[in-house]
Amino acid sequence: MEGKRTVQGVARRIAAFSRENRRMPTYAEMVDLLGVRSKSVVDFWIRKLVAEGLLEKDARGFLRPCMRSLALPMVGDVQAGFPSPAEEELRDLISLDEYLVTRPDSSFLLKVSGDSMEGEGIKEGDLVIVERGREPKNGDIILAEVDGAWTMKYFRKKGKEVVLEAANPRYPVIRPHAELKVGGVITAVIRKYQI
Repeated sequence: MEGKRTVQGVARRIAAFSRENRRMPTYAEMVDLLGVRSKSVVDFWIRKLVAEGLLEKDARGFLRPCMRSLALPMVGDVQAGFPSPAEEELRDLISLDEYLVTRPDSSFLLKVSGDSMEGEGIKEGDLVIVERGREPKNGDIILAEVDGAWTMKYFRKKGKEVVLEAANPRYPVIRPHAELKVGGVITAVIRKYQI
């Protein structure tokens, strides 16, 4: 690692490794990654990153990035209707993790298959964030187990009757015959465009 090491620079190197390898580097790997001579120097930087809130240790003592470690600059607004002059200025740093996930301990991701929610803008291949333990409100999109099969649909409650509706008119309304278990409420949709 050339030049003077900074906490942010070290954090960026570890974050890049984690994204590429889908895991945190070991201390031995960090020796090479950070360009240092020993694991004790790695430990020094790890303690600094933990103190800065860029890394944390889980209940078993394993390192993981903190939510705010992937912040991007918010530089303005863009018109989705008629064109208008763009004004770009740094307004804030936004962590996509914090923006999309309000309760990380009870949230998880699912990959969407099928087209029953396309009318809501949820397409096959998208990722959805599901929050467990949240009471669904009328009109929420939920993950539900209906009579032994899992689905994602609008939650509709009329009196005591609960039905599940698709956002695609080709699909019928689902009325549970024996059992309905709510697995969670969909709180966000993520779509990655390929270039």
